[in-house]
Amino acid sequence: MFDHVKFGVSDYALSKAFFLQALEPIGVTVASEGTPTYGVELSSNKNVSLCLFQTEEKPAHLHLAFIAENRQQVDAFYQKALQAGGKDNGAPGIRSQYHANYYAAFVIGPDGHNIEVVCSNPVT
Repeated sequence: MFDHVKFGVSDYALSKAFFLQALEPIGVTVASEGTPTYGVELSSNKNVSLCLFQTEEKPAHLHLAFIAENRQQVDAFYQKALQAGGKDNGAPGIRSQYHANYYAAFVIGPDGHNIEVVCSNPVT
């Protein structure tokens, strides 16, 4: 759990569009925005946010995992992320090595970051 994560991206417009489209299935929208060098805050609940800003520095690779309420959101994230230009890093499915109900999908974003959406709820 975190309050916010902020990291630099090499193409602000591309990354903003990617994350908005890919994370739309879990309710992520723009919470606030400044200049590209200050960045944009993306959130689904106003309590936790992902912040991106334009930088010329090469950021280190990150693994970001977002919580989904159900498996349909995981599936929708995967499709939207690929449509937004992401690269497959693991199609939606059970990852039993973590636990019996760990349903997740993984996509590599514009700067090489591993973006995951996971639902740990059992199918009801």
